[in-house]
Amino acid sequence: MAIAGPPSFFQQHGVANKLQKRSLLVAVNLVAGLSIFFFGYDQGVMAGVNTTRDYARLMGFGHFDVADQLVKVDKPLLQGGIVSLPKLEYRHIVRLTASRLPCTSTLVGALWGGWLGDRFGRISTIGFGALWAIVGAALQCSAMNAEWMFCARVFNGVGTGILNAITPVWATETASHTSRGAFVSIEFTLNIFGVVVAYWLEYGTSFYGDGTSAFIWRYAPFSDHQRIPLLTDVLQIPDSVPNSLFCVVWFMPESPRWLTKVGREDEARFILGRLRGEDEGLADAEFQDIKNVVKLERENSQRSSYFAMLFGLKQGKLHTARRVQLVVWLQILQEWIGIAGITIYGPEIFTLAGIGSSDRQWVAGLNNITYMFATLLCVFTLDRIGRRWTLYWGAAGQGICCFCAGGLAYATKNATGSYREHVGGAAVFFVYLYTAIFGATWLTVPWLYPAEIFPLEIRAKGNAWGVVGWSIGNGWCVLLLPTIFARLSESTLYIFGGVNVLSIIVVWALYPETNQRTLEEMNLVFAADSIWNWDAEKNYRVLLEENPNLVRAARRGSSVVDPETGLAKIDRHGSVEGDEKSERRSSLVARGEERRASLVAGEKKV
Repeated sequence: MAIAGPPSFFQQHGVANKLQKRSLLVAVNLVAGLSIFFFGYDQGVMAGVNTTRDYARLMGFGHFDVADQLVKVDKPLLQGGIVSLPKLEYRHIVRLTASRLPCTSTLVGALWGGWLGDRFGRISTIGFGALWAIVGAALQCSAMNAEWMFCARVFNGVGTGILNAITPVWATETASHTSRGAFVSIEFTLNIFGVVVAYWLEYGTSFYGDGTSAFIWRYAPFSDHQRIPLLTDVLQIPDSVPNSLFCVVWFMPESPRWLTKVGREDEARFILGRLRGEDEGLADAEFQDIKNVVKLERENSQRSSYFAMLFGLKQGKLHTARRVQLVVWLQILQEWIGIAGITIYGPEIFTLAGIGSSDRQWVAGLNNITYMFATLLCVFTLDRIGRRWTLYWGAAGQGICCFCAGGLAYATKNATGSYREHVGGAAVFFVYLYTAIFGATWLTVPWLYPAEIFPLEIRAKGNAWGVVGWSIGNGWCVLLLPTIFARLSESTLYIFGGVNVLSIIVVWALYPETNQRTLEEMNLVFAADSIWNWDAEKNYRVLLEENPNLVRAARRGSSVVDPETGLAKIDRHGSVEGDEKSERRSSLVARGEERRASLVAGEKKV
């Protein structure tokens, strides 16, 4: 039975009725970017908030030291708990860094968002997540005590998790397979732009008055209009992000793949025609592929719960359990290749280089700007060299930076005079270079990959597993790294260098390429029983040859209708292409494997 979408008013006045092809894709990308921008902004706000005088006094975790001109933390458990309570168990809070997102509530929100996205659609779920985020921002900016802020942070994390789970899925399902990587990469440029905006707003408001005003922290992250009604429109931009997202998302086109899955095929075909155009037959080919794969998935899978996905229960040749493991561990690797360590130890390297406390703020802010512009490199390379090679060169570059930064930090400790500043400056350079390389490679791929590889029936839930992996990796890092750095100091960076080397081997052996492949082809890529990438690629080529009509859109320009004559195409056997009655039944089992299975069954009967 078809599931109803947003009210007909939004469908009648939606942008798909006015825009098409590139202009429509740009509109979708901008709205998806709003969602990812909010995620980045939410990531960046608490680091600055914790250093403000009024916030520390009101929450009761610290006091302002007049001599040192900074906030001194008296109750680190309380401070860390406000920011990071939802990550792990409460007894571990004291060991968590104070600039991280509430991971457990984000995890819960992601799992909820994945279920909502597969059940009620991508657009409705994004709208719901935006509304939740609006309430979360209001609760945070109006907090009057620590307990209030505890609840607000947990509540806000749920909304962030919902948006994280569904936005990349919506983006990948509307983009063309030839430019899907660039499409999502732009959104992560906006993600880091959100971090930059949060950081520099906090830096700028830190100079307001004598430093004791509540304006500094209440405005910077949350922009509470009721408390500060005289702010200009420009300064209200950060608070308007979830509001704007909630208002405009209803006018955006729903994912044609989700529409096909729930039986709303006329709407799906219309949106595909607006996204791809009607002149080359691409929309027809892609629409037929989607219908073929929906049927194939329903024949191979009988369960769609998170539990069934994790353990591969009744999933047939879809091998969802393997896909879950791949996306979870890719996100964990993203944290352990060193970005969390560089973030934590970077200020120490700045200090060793002789950068004073007053200058460290703008040096760190400049690093964020470099980070943001580096993400643009991924926009131009990800669809050219692929996901695997992006991870390869990123891991190689990051590993070199970790080894060099660690060695130079050690040398700086033992240097004196001007030599110390020069060596320290070189260490700072490798911190900047590491961040730039990470932004150009490993920032985007671990978030894009989960939205690409899962079957349509459970794609939103599959992407939620990626957020689960991020939550585990992030929480694990911030729990252990303070202790590791306390024991090993700069030598910890060597561990990250080694993990980068290991990640190259892991990606090479286990992670199939998704670049220039349609989302429908992913079921063929993961149909092999073997976990190794080379076996998956070999089996994919066999299945592609045996099921030529299953994924026509993968052959750019292909169509079930001849664009010149308007007549149905005839295949080499004299049958009408796309006619299900004339095709061999599509299967995720290679014919050779089918024959072997039938022979074994015959031997057993004998």
